[in-house]
Amino acid sequence: MKKKRVGIVGATGIAGQQFIAALDRHPWLRVTRLAASERSAGKAYGDALRDDSSGQLRWWASPDVPQWCAGMNVENASELELGDLDLVFSAVESGPARELEPLYARELPVLSTASAFRYEDDVPLLLPGVNMEHAKLVKKQQKLRGWKGFILPQPNCTVTGLAVTLAPLHARFGLKRVSMVSMQGISGAGRSPGVAALDAIDNIVPYIPSEEEKVAVEARKLLGKLTARGIEDAAIKVSATCTRAPVLEGHTEAVSVELASKAEPRQAATAFRAAGRKMSALGLPSMPEQLIRVHDDPFRPQPRLDRDAGDGMTTSVGRIRKEPLFQHGLRYLLVSHNTKMGAAKGSILVAEYLIAKGFL
Repeated sequence: MKKKRVGIVGATGIAGQQFIAALDRHPWLRVTRLAASERSAGKAYGDALRDDSSGQLRWWASPDVPQWCAGMNVENASELELGDLDLVFSAVESGPARELEPLYARELPVLSTASAFRYEDDVPLLLPGVNMEHAKLVKKQQKLRGWKGFILPQPNCTVTGLAVTLAPLHARFGLKRVSMVSMQGISGAGRSPGVAALDAIDNIVPYIPSEEEKVAVEARKLLGKLTARGIEDAAIKVSATCTRAPVLEGHTEAVSVELASKAEPRQAATAFRAAGRKMSALGLPSMPEQLIRVHDDPFRPQPRLDRDAGDGMTTSVGRIRKEPLFQHGLRYLLVSHNTKMGAAKGSILVAEYLIAKGFL
């Protein structure tokens, strides 16, 4: 297979760096252009990462900056040359995304980590193993907007692990209500402005602006049905409380669900273990062997031990038990990697699926 040529917009930010790290030596995708704000434009990528006053190299991904991109020229995001690209990964904030992404989508597919277009009726949210059939909606988006390409945003990182685990339960038993409390890694707040260290250490921050609303809205959209009119949201009541915990990476979530039909914890575990099998059969480079890993140890999952399962692409579940508040209730804990499956690498997996299915 000839590698697809990729441009990364917002390449100097933490999300852009995650794309670069995840695409290093990728068998299907090759980064050929980097873009960022006007402040970084015209510089070599390695120089654009360097703080002018302190000399600090502002690279936060792991491992070190790949040598192949250190000398690449950084273009102005508003003037990105699209002619020799096959797709764009956008890793900018929602404000700039609202302006920039349609410029790119007129010509090319755009896969984005921003929330700017998540709630548009003709824009699907794709989550591997959950709702990849929603990809067909991009054809309607192209027709309505007159674009050659399309925009596909990444779901919110907090809803990612939640929806991955809800999907097999919804498919097998039906879902009526969901209640979730998250304990989220501080990396989800980014670097600037982020969460100050003295706020996060020895503390739980009990509020993340707009996060709970995003979880509720996006969960219903992700679990909805694609119809001739668009996506029909799932008729599920979702309640979320989102907190920031003193953990670097990994979102831990305590979930309680009311099912439409009776299910024993062992039946739920079987449904979890079967999740993602159709995706696995496609042989996608970033698809983990297990989409959901079920733990029998009551002290698992833990973010430090389990966030990197499947190279950060596996959602880990444990403590599956009856929920006495509901007639047909279950509760469990999950850990998902917010900066891998919940961000750049999850978007790359979607791109791989689109390639395999002929959308790219």
